[in-house]
Amino acid sequence: MKLIVAYIQPERLPAVKRSLAEAEVWRMSVTTSVGCGAQGGYQETYRGAELEVNLLKKIRVECAVNDDFVDRTIEAIIKGARSGKIGDGKIFVLPLERCIRIRTGEDGPEAIG
Repeated sequence: MKLIVAYIQPERLPAVKRSLAEAEVWRMSVTTSVGCGAQGGYQETYRGAELEVNLLKKIRVECAVNDDFVDRTIEAIIKGARSGKIGDGKIFVLPLERCIRIRTGEDGPEAIG
């Protein structure tokens, strides 16, 4: 079992969700986050004052998947999120030690579904 965490551009979320659905990956958590990477931010003027914006809006997508879904999940995220420009995002794959479904008490790969 793996936990796949992806940081993507907010406008790419619909395409990532569509790609994941095509790959038969239905379960995900989506949260809004801010951060910076290679993009580094930008400067803008607001009411005559110079502002440096170095924390940019991102979307964090998390999918807990069984081992046989890892590659297809990664490929689907890349397919939906890639624009070819700097700031497309990152994907992290973490080992998932244990998963328990609260409703039924199922444990392990069966709990993920």
